[in-house]
Amino acid sequence: MAADTPDARDERSDGPPKPPSRTDRSDDPPHPSFAAYAAEDLPAAAVGSPGKDGQLELRFAVDDAGETNLVRDLARAPFHVSGTLGHDPLPEAETVYVQSPTGGLAQGDRHAVEIEVGPDAVAHVSTQSSQKVLSMERNYAAADVSLSVDRNGHLDYVPEPAILHEDARFFQAIDLDLATDASAVVGDVVVPGRLARGERFDFERYLSRLAVRRDGALLVDDATHLRPADADPAAAGVMGEFAVVGTLYALVPGDDRDGIDDLSDRLHAAATDTVATSGDRDDADPDAVRAGATRLPNDAGVVVRALGHRAETVTAALRAAWDEARTDLLGVGAPDSRRP
Repeated sequence: MAADTPDARDERSDGPPKPPSRTDRSDDPPHPSFAAYAAEDLPAAAVGSPGKDGQLELRFAVDDAGETNLVRDLARAPFHVSGTLGHDPLPEAETVYVQSPTGGLAQGDRHAVEIEVGPDAVAHVSTQSSQKVLSMERNYAAADVSLSVDRNGHLDYVPEPAILHEDARFFQAIDLDLATDASAVVGDVVVPGRLARGERFDFERYLSRLAVRRDGALLVDDATHLRPADADPAAAGVMGEFAVVGTLYALVPGDDRDGIDDLSDRLHAAATDTVATSGDRDDADPDAVRAGATRLPNDAGVVVRALGHRAETVTAALRAAWDEARTDLLGVGAPDSRRP
């Protein structure tokens, strides 16, 4: 894992947050470590072929009654949106679960996701099931996620875990743009294989990067980069005995910096107060989880990380922290999971 924490004064711009333009992006390698993969031709459907470039656009806005509505949804294969769910404990909020009828991300797939939350809107976006990143022989798969939250808005972007199959190569970039008084919670859980069948850290490369900007100023640049063939994930200071890693970012409004240390303590307590995170459990216990929270740079908020042997226990620890963060930000906890 690696983290880069630039000074917030390095980049300044005026105006509301605006997602990066997709039309300006080529299929150049997203990171130098993916350059060799990008040069590999695909034997069947090439990059950009029908079904290879998934596109999802969601836009939320409030109506005259102050309730959030999904005002735009564009979904191209493999994405599918079947409407909204009004089960959020905050009555004026809206929820969307993104579905996919395919078996997972395959070599050469390029997904682009744009989610915009308008002024005063509150939205929760998740996925119906875990994202499988399938085995690959050539090229790589990538997901480009652009999130923006306008003034006094809030977004919960907490998809289900990603499962990295044998020889998978996956790059994910999440760009989050916040207005001054906007907030967000972003979650990410990674499972290093089909653990039940003994597949563990057999993928080739995984790189996930989150960049957070407020009014154009870069606040956080955080990355998780795993390449089992080059560096043993089980080494001390990386994963140790654990397999699953999860991260939750709670981004607070720009004027809430005085309460960040207290929020960090409460999120740490929430994440470490589950049965799985009990200090009585040895690290070798299959249900054991180790979690912690710390303040993000540039008064951006709090990050929570959890390690465990199973996706379910890591997700439970992060969900407890999400519930506490949402209570702090919105006055109500996280929505109930729609998964059985």
